[in-house]
Amino acid sequence: MNLRVALTGMTVVGLIAVSGCTSERPAPAPSAGKEVKVTIAEGKVTNLPLGLDEFGAKIPADNSVTEAKVVLGKHLYFDPRLSKDGTISCASCHDPAKGWSDGRKNSSGILAQFGNKNAPTVLNRLFSTIQFWDGRAASLEEQALGPVQNPIEMGNTIEGMIANVNLVAGYKSLFRAAFGDENVTPERVAQAIASFERTIVSGNSPFDRYEAGDKKAMSESAIRGREIFRDNTKGRCSICHAGFNFTDEKFHNVGVGTDKSDWEKDHLGRAAVTKLDTDKGAFKTPTLRQLTDSGPYMHDGSEATLEAVVELYAKGGNKNPHLDKEMKPLTLSPQDKKDLVEFLKALSGDVTTVVKPELVK
Repeated sequence: MNLRVALTGMTVVGLIAVSGCTSERPAPAPSAGKEVKVTIAEGKVTNLPLGLDEFGAKIPADNSVTEAKVVLGKHLYFDPRLSKDGTISCASCHDPAKGWSDGRKNSSGILAQFGNKNAPTVLNRLFSTIQFWDGRAASLEEQALGPVQNPIEMGNTIEGMIANVNLVAGYKSLFRAAFGDENVTPERVAQAIASFERTIVSGNSPFDRYEAGDKKAMSESAIRGREIFRDNTKGRCSICHAGFNFTDEKFHNVGVGTDKSDWEKDHLGRAAVTKLDTDKGAFKTPTLRQLTDSGPYMHDGSEATLEAVVELYAKGGNKNPHLDKEMKPLTLSPQDKKDLVEFLKALSGDVTTVVKPELVK
């Protein structure tokens, strides 16, 4: 379903998109004509879609969200001139048309180089602090500058990025509106991009409407999947995929990547930051919202479908010395697995999308 957002004034507007569920009865129809309006007010992102809790928002005290910052951040987010060769922007790997990921197993950067990680979605990062699969960035602000300096992503330096932005006359008025003067600094670039990213949300899914009392919002299959998902002896999913955003924002080793002989080289995970053996192979729990748009899945993009993801968890992950203690084989019938997949699909709903802006001149 086509989506549209107008990012003007103090409002981000997204039209409804509800993914269907294959089940015994037709998938629930979208709420025709209803719009989601995420509002910027008093330094916060408010009026969130159904299912999201604005009190769970993580906005640092020194970077309140303002209309002007969001507008600036939107332009910077889509601007490939932040990269060394002018070919890669934030949106190259976090594309609104692809669930704010890129639809690839592993993401590509400058000079057609490929990394070994799947691009995580930007959706609902309003509710998180620590970023990247290994948690090496403490905030969205810190994360925003990471890809700029990564040699196989945007391949630039901070100094080079700032010089590129300073060459664009049109950015002067945007920085003045957002920060009071025309001075371009790394901190301001990061704050603007982070502010824009905090307006990117997904909510009002069939699950959210079901929980709010519309018992026809989910299929019978998805309803059964909901119970399996929440059952800590059968599905065990909610142990880690907890809360309204379906993530504990923590790190777990489920064995992905550990089946390779040199897995500690490319799949060290959280241990690359903490240097703890117990964190080897542990990666950040992603949100489960809008999964229908953001595949392939897992930190390395190794699972192409939701069915494959469910199979991985059903067998208890891939065995390794540091497998998370919560990873255990599950006793699931073929129908149970189908029901779980239908529930996961029912977590896709309204999502912020943005039309790519013209380059600032």
